[in-house]
Amino acid sequence: MLQPVYHQLDTISELLSEFDSKAPSVSEASVGWHLEHLILVNGRIAEALKQSNPANYQWSFNWHKTVVLFTNNIPRGKAKAPKTARPEGNQTAEELKQRIPGLKLKLASLTQLHPNANFQHPFFGMLNLKTTIRFLFVHNQHHLKIVQDILAQNK
Repeated sequence: MLQPVYHQLDTISELLSEFDSKAPSVSEASVGWHLEHLILVNGRIAEALKQSNPANYQWSFNWHKTVVLFTNNIPRGKAKAPKTARPEGNQTAEELKQRIPGLKLKLASLTQLHPNANFQHPFFGMLNLKTTIRFLFVHNQHHLKIVQDILAQNK
C-alpha cells in the first residue's frame, strides 16, 4: 500500500539536486519549494493519522475528493496550500534529503494503525487511513509533475 509513496520519496531525494531551479511560466515556486512542501505534508499527515481517534471517523461524500482520487489528478492552480503546509524555505537540499529516511519510517508505522485512523483534509473532509495514503500518492504525483515541468522548461 505504501510502496508507491516510498518510490516517490526516492524520486524527491533524487530531485533535490535541482533545488534552486525555477520556471515562472510553470510555477511561481522553485523545485525546492515543491519538494520541501511534499516532505512537510507527508510528515504532518502521518503525524495526524497517528494522533487521530479512529472512533471519530465518519465517511462523507465529497465530490471534489471523488474526482481527484478517481482521476489521480489535482487540477493546477485551483487551490493554495494551507499555511500549515507551506514551507518556510529555511532548509537546504541536504537537510531535506536527510529527513527522507526518517519520513519513510514514519510512514511505515502507518501500517500498524486502525483502518479508521483519520486525517481532516481542508478541502476533502475527513479521510480514513487507506484514502489518506491514496491522497498522499496523488498529491505527491501532482507536485512531482510540476517539478518535471519546471525542469523541462530549463533544458
